[in-house]
Amino acid sequence: MTTTPADTGLRQRIHPGRAALRAVAIAACVPYLGLKISWIAGSRVGIPDGSALLDHRVLMALANSVTVLMDGAVVVLAMLLTRPWGLRVRAWLLTVPMWGATGLLAPIMVGFPLQQIGVAFGGTRTQDSAEPFLHDWVFAVVYGGFILQGLALGTLFVLYAKDRWGHLWRGKVWDLPTGVTGAFMRRTAVAGSLLALFPAVMHGLWATGSTVALSAERAAQRTTDFYLLEATRIGFIGVAVTGVLLLAFRLRPTLSVRSPLAMAWVGSSALGAWGGWMLLASLMPDGDEGKSSSALLVLTYIGEMITGLLLTCAVASLLRRRGA
Repeated sequence: MTTTPADTGLRQRIHPGRAALRAVAIAACVPYLGLKISWIAGSRVGIPDGSALLDHRVLMALANSVTVLMDGAVVVLAMLLTRPWGLRVRAWLLTVPMWGATGLLAPIMVGFPLQQIGVAFGGTRTQDSAEPFLHDWVFAVVYGGFILQGLALGTLFVLYAKDRWGHLWRGKVWDLPTGVTGAFMRRTAVAGSLLALFPAVMHGLWATGSTVALSAERAAQRTTDFYLLEATRIGFIGVAVTGVLLLAFRLRPTLSVRSPLAMAWVGSSALGAWGGWMLLASLMPDGDEGKSSSALLVLTYIGEMITGLLLTCAVASLLRRRGA
């Protein structure tokens, strides 16, 4: 079998550290996959009596099947990022699922620890005030696993991207040619930044106590968890917009390209992927009128998702032009 230079280079760079990160990423998927598969099979482990999860068994089985596939993709990505054949995969086949993984895991990696800190300082949890949903240990196991997945997979992706595309983020912001930050990127960056104002205002209202667009049940369940998560959403919007604008208009000339690029990647993926996930959740059928999502809430998630996609397009334009 013929060995390509790329294959040889990757073998030389794969050391026990990367293998250990791969093992951590895969092992961190096991608790979540185990729970989901057991629930699909009819088990009630971790689900208390009266949980809403028991009301729509068929719908929950379908949703759990989708999330099993999503978490299973983490295993595939961990292998792809550490095997020689991973360098031969088309860029979009890797970056699209990594964009989704980053966008779904980053808010959890930031939000869940903040929630624990809030509770430690006397804050209240949604689980304390709502109808029983899951036992507390399930949240600790699942979100702890997500954080490990994010740390391990994120580190592997950075190392992989440095090997394959490291030349794309070399230098300072001012070194970016005007042709790279062209009219398309600047217009897309401005459009995404302006659209971001709408979800930013909505999350700001919710973070400061407003109940506008919230269902009666959701408004009654607002706790420290809720307010911290809303503040986190505002933070990701700020990170995404700042990173993209720094690149598009070459602001802060002496700043290294990698810093705003990382901000733009993480922030825009968090807006696009998490906004899309929340939009899907808000559109799920529910027979209780008090739980139904308002049109304004749905529009907020649509705006958040489109903002993330626009800002992602701006980043993709920069990378494509610089790569060419």
